[in-house]
Amino acid sequence: MPSLLFPSWMSRFRDLSLLALRLFLGAFLIHGVWDNITSAERMAEFATFLARLNCPLPGIAAPLSVWAQFLVGVLLIPGLLTRWMGVLLAVNFAVAVALLAPTGASFRDLYPPAILIFIGLVFATGGAGRLAVDAAVEDRRRP
Repeated sequence: MPSLLFPSWMSRFRDLSLLALRLFLGAFLIHGVWDNITSAERMAEFATFLARLNCPLPGIAAPLSVWAQFLVGVLLIPGLLTRWMGVLLAVNFAVAVALLAPTGASFRDLYPPAILIFIGLVFATGGAGRLAVDAAVEDRRRP
């Protein structure tokens, strides 16, 4: 029902907004980890950073986090398995916040990984929108 607070025309932009968010965030995540994927030295630096944060098994955690972010980025762009990618995004960055918080990181420093938790939860609970592979697959499954 249209109202002054939420005119009906605004809801038409929901799917475009989700598409824009998926495209931007997917590209951001891929760009953010590409150096770790293509350089063993950069991956080792990330593992050392995690070790300084007292992360258990940093040699395993570093590539696990990097490849999780890459996978999320790649699948968010077309909107494939979006709800599961939202869960993975939220869990990955919840671990990041849990590792950073005890270091005395400021609220401002925790904002980037924390906001990614909430964006992940939005995708996990709301999906990718109509402009996504997930929606096309869903439509094909309906009788």
